[in-house]
Order: sequence, then C-alpha cells, then structure tokens
Amino acid sequence: MLLSPTFPSDPSLYLWAGLGFLVVLFLMLLCMPSLIKMLHRLKYGQTEREEGLASHKSKTGTPTMGGIAFVLIPFIVYAIFTLFTPFSWNAETLLLWGAYLGYGVIGFADDYLIVARHSNIGLKPKLKFGLQSLLAIVLILVYFFASGHFDPAASQMYIGGVGKVNVNVILFFIIAFFMYTGTTNAVNLSDGVDGLCSGLCIAAFIPFICFALWEQKLDVAVILFLVIAGLIGYLFFNIHPAKVFMGDTGSLALGGILASAALVTKMEVGLLVAGMVFIAEALSDIIQVVHYKRTHKRIFLMAPLHHHFEKKGWNEMKVCTVFWSWGALFAILSIILALLP
Repeated sequence: MLLSPTFPSDPSLYLWAGLGFLVVLFLMLLCMPSLIKMLHRLKYGQTEREEGLASHKSKTGTPTMGGIAFVLIPFIVYAIFTLFTPFSWNAETLLLWGAYLGYGVIGFADDYLIVARHSNIGLKPKLKFGLQSLLAIVLILVYFFASGHFDPAASQMYIGGVGKVNVNVILFFIIAFFMYTGTTNAVNLSDGVDGLCSGLCIAAFIPFICFALWEQKLDVAVILFLVIAGLIGYLFFNIHPAKVFMGDTGSLALGGILASAALVTKMEVGLLVAGMVFIAEALSDIIQVVHYKRTHKRIFLMAPLHHHFEKKGWNEMKVCTVFWSWGALFAILSIILALLP
C-alpha cells in the first residue's frame, strides 16, 4: 500500500491530544463572547457589498475578524503543551504554524483596513497577492532547507495506486507555490455563508490528520486536531444566524495551514481531492469573471458557487448542509485513494 495505516501505540499521546482538544474548545467557548463584545465596541463590523445578496444586507455590522481566536488559541495551547508533553517544535510544526500565523497576519491587515474604511476595500489585490506569494516562497524555501538543502527526496509526492513519485525540484516549487496561493484564496472564497468555511475546513483537515499519523508525524496531527477544536468552538457563534465572522484573518490562515499539511505529509494530490469543494468555489468565480469579460453574460446566477444556490432559493443552512456533505465525501475519498494498492 501507499501508506501503512498504523497508528501510534502509545496511549499517552492520545490522552494529551484529547486534553489539548478539550482545552482549546473550552477556551474558545470562554473567550468568544468577550471577543465579540470587544469587536462590537471597536465597531469592527462586516460591510456587505452593494451588489451582494439582499438577504445578506442584514449582516452589515456583524463583528468580523473572529478568526483571531481560533488562530491564536490553538497556537498558545500547543506552545504550552510542548513544555511538558511529548509534543515538540521541529521543522514541520514551524512550517504549519508559520503558514497559519503568517497568512493570518496578512488577513488581519486586510480586515483591519476594511473595517477602518467602512468599505469592502482592504489591501489592494496586487499587494495582497504579492504578500501571499512572498510568504509562500519563504515557506517553501524553509521546507526545502529543513528537508536537507534541496534533497531530491523533499520533492517526492505520494499518488494513490502509484506510490512515491519523484518530481523535478523546480516543478515541485511551482506546484507548492500554487498550493499556498491557490488554497488560501479558495478557502477565502468559501467564507460567504454562515458556518460554511469552518465546516468545510474541519472535513478537509481530517484526512491530513490520518496521513500524518500513518507517517508518524504526531506533532502535525496534533496541530490539526487543535485547529479543529478551535473551529468547532468558533462554529457555536458562526452558525446561522452568525454572531461573528472569521474574516480574512481566519480564512487565509486556514488555507495556509491546509497547504502546509499537504506539503509535510507529501499528500499534495490528496489536497486536490479533500479540497474539491474549495476548488469548485474558486473555479466558479474564475469562470464567471472570464466569461463575463468576454461576453457580458453570466454562467452562474452569482459567484462563488454557494451564492449561485442562494440565488436559486436555498437558505444558508441548506447550502451548508449540502456543501459540508460534499466536503466530507471528498475527504473520505482522499483517504481511500491514498490507500489504493
């Protein structure tokens, strides 16, 4: 088999991971009400687009930047746990946290400018993509140097039914670059319906927890487990009708750590499958823009894809239920494909 589904046998690892999960969840439930009140007081509220859905107009003023909580709390808990548990800092954990915090900072800058200006204009698109690209390059270089100074083994990829495939270093660099920039922007586009993005991310992270455990990358698995705990706590306040939005602070961070998880587990192909709903969201937006510029006609009633179904009469909970279901199915499929003989 491509991956050997052998889980770690030390029960203490599961106990510490479970405790970390509960601590993160408890802190999220404890801190989110105060964070929401603070964001209200600072008037850091959502500004809906004029051309947006009429049903979303009432969301104007809802606190945004709630992603701050599920970015910082899992990181702080993990940092404390490394002091007295088997979990530690290494090149792979630094790559995950570097992407999570780094893209979170870019998203925070974008969110702050939006709320400060009371508009939908944050960082200029070219500047925002430039910062995302620069961070992607830094993270990839860190990955290569940490893997042995451009050791060819660092550019191997797992493909279900095939096994390890050696990829040219330059080609791998390009693939990894688009993994970071593509995933962060695709996850960001999915954050348009209450609870949608966080639910999809929970589903997408689960296969990479399995891949990490099977590869004995315990720290990677624990980090993703803690992030899931943060997202579950956040969902209590983001499910429709949402009391808070994650903003780019949360969505870019989630996309970044998802890309890093695929990189360190060498399951880049698995990311294409587990993240298929994110890909559909991004493609719908790209197709809509390109087609409209050429013909001045729309293929979808509104892009990204979740808004198309809202235009067709689906309420937000139905959109979430259907999209989450597809996200879960693709997550399961990515595990099955990874185990193809």
